Amino acid sequence: MNHLTFWRESRSLRACTGALVVLLTLASVGSSEPVRKSGYAIGTETCGSADLAFPRIQIDMKAGFCAGLVASEEDRLKFPRSIIQVPGRDLFVVADMAGWGHTDGRLLLLDPRAPQGQRFKELLTAIEYPFGLAIGPDKKLYASSAETIFRFDPLADNPRDTVETVVRHMPGRRITLPDGKKLDESAHPFKQFVFDKNGRLFVNVGSHSDDCITPAPITRPCAAAEGVSAMASIWLFTPPPGGIFPALKPGEPDPPHGVYARGLRNSMALALHPNFPDAGYAFLQGENGRDLPDIFKPNEEINAIEQGRHYGWPYCYDLSTPSLEFRIVLRSGVYKSLCTANALYKAPFSLLPPHGAPLAMLYYRGAKFPELEGKLLVGLHGYRPTGSRVIVYDVDDHGFPKPAPAPVRYHVSCAADPTHSFQTEAGAVAAAPFEELIAGWHRVNGARPQGAPVGMTVAEDGAIWLVEDKNQTVIRIDRAAGDAPSPLPCDVRSQALIEQLAVFVARDAQNSVRLTNLRKGLVEKHCVGCHSDFGLKPGLSDAQKDATVLRFMLSQDGWIYPGDPDSGKLRTRLRGLGAEKLMPPGGDGLPKAEPGYTRLLDTADLLVSRMVPGIRMRIKSGPPQRKFFGKTNKECGEIPAAKVVVVTQRNAVDKPGFSRFFRPADAYLNGECSDGDGYYIRQEFLVPVQ
Repeated sequence: MNHLTFWRESRSLRACTGALVVLLTLASVGSSEPVRKSGYAIGTETCGSADLAFPRIQIDMKAGFCAGLVASEEDRLKFPRSIIQVPGRDLFVVADMAGWGHTDGRLLLLDPRAPQGQRFKELLTAIEYPFGLAIGPDKKLYASSAETIFRFDPLADNPRDTVETVVRHMPGRRITLPDGKKLDESAHPFKQFVFDKNGRLFVNVGSHSDDCITPAPITRPCAAAEGVSAMASIWLFTPPPGGIFPALKPGEPDPPHGVYARGLRNSMALALHPNFPDAGYAFLQGENGRDLPDIFKPNEEINAIEQGRHYGWPYCYDLSTPSLEFRIVLRSGVYKSLCTANALYKAPFSLLPPHGAPLAMLYYRGAKFPELEGKLLVGLHGYRPTGSRVIVYDVDDHGFPKPAPAPVRYHVSCAADPTHSFQTEAGAVAAAPFEELIAGWHRVNGARPQGAPVGMTVAEDGAIWLVEDKNQTVIRIDRAAGDAPSPLPCDVRSQALIEQLAVFVARDAQNSVRLTNLRKGLVEKHCVGCHSDFGLKPGLSDAQKDATVLRFMLSQDGWIYPGDPDSGKLRTRLRGLGAEKLMPPGGDGLPKAEPGYTRLLDTADLLVSRMVPGIRMRIKSGPPQRKFFGKTNKECGEIPAAKVVVVTQRNAVDKPGFSRFFRPADAYLNGECSDGDGYYIRQEFLVPVQ
């Protein structure tokens, strides 16, 4: 029996088995203690119907919609980035990147009706940074790696035997810049791509860096973004007559390309109106702008792409704000007054929330949600309070979002000011308003982790499917009865808490020295300019620089958990221990290239572990619920076994039988307790850190 026959003949059995698994899962859950999958608390509710009913997850959604958890890390997902349905089949292909710096990315076949734990089959392996997925004009499935675009048959007995490469040798993970400098890890190697109705292929070639900053003074344009093979651009490949690209044989030249549009830092979100390229129909791009410490600056962008135009990177951001680093370049030559008075430049069509990181964009076409028909859906992946959501735009007959005059406000998750207006250096500006299909994932104890949506597709039945890489999940959006549930509470590290932690560090002479060493040896030497300036403005004293860097690191989501260096992203990303990108670029080679670099990483661990005065204690194994409480005995959350807290009073004088500890890892707070100076947990749950 071949693979396709097996899928067909076992479908009815899988449907029954899938329904049985759902029932058994629900029966085992009970009414009190939820099951956790990828950090989500799964109860008895489901989303969907029949054999497409999946455990319902709690994320803030528009009334009438729900989200079902189809697959998770329990299904051995590592770093899923995109998803698409196999035409005419109830199957999906998922691109799983495996992680930054990895070459073992995979393309997986997902059967959502199969029993949990058996829903994936590996199709292709050992792919470097798989990302883009699309159905081509020949109805075949196309995919991308860091340097190639290829097609294959996901239902073949041996899919690798069907692989046909149609584009290759694009700038990928390892590149050589025009000045001869070699990069082992380009900042934006992913190849998102789309076909138009004539079979033309548009490919994102992302920028090699965040902002193309070179040592001052900058007197020349960004060389990597110039010429016929410019990065930070969209390339156009035109097929031969007939509209289908031929398979490339060894030794054959690559198909010719043109640079369709420039000045686009990273075009991960691309959407073509079905009538494009007919006159006036939309070709839209969601721009991932440069990083700045300010949570509200710069805005991301929706650009209306036109052939031959320049969209600003790295010289302009927001609508027409010049980048000060390039002021000399903007005084003369081809880029003179680019941002304000140059016909080459096309300003954004509309602004997106700052740091939202749009990684998916599509026009909804489907029968399940008539109220969404023809509208533009955008997934915002960003980890800051302006990301982690899916938004919906009303569009005109040609596919363009409908702008409104200023002020246009958007939702900011878990902030003191819950809404903010679109603003540039010139003040409030017009923008296209949107509604939220998913209003956000927030860190809520026992209910849900923060999420980061990436790839998104509309299935043939009209359901919306998305992959979310922070929690390694595949999610299906369906109809829900009744009103939307009340928004769940959320918790972020407040500015007051950041200031308190900074004071703790300043009072500890040894930690002050550690912070200075990190700032000089790591941040200023390797990190500034990669994704941020860390707030290091000219004219600051050494002490001010230390404080600025510390506050920046404390304000980033999940970078530092005081007293527990093992849990923070600062450690995992500096050491390359997780799926996310290693910091800084080329960091894997620094221990050999720089004597003492490993000691710097150890210094970072010591800084975090001794940030808060007290005794580090580990939560030991015990009852399933290791709850902790505030001063008024309000339940504040639950901490898993093996986590570390900093105990300030081993025997709490105001609560006998309990220990008082400093605020734990933020992820385990439920947002309902506000005792910033401490929490309480039973002494029996604590053991000294070895």
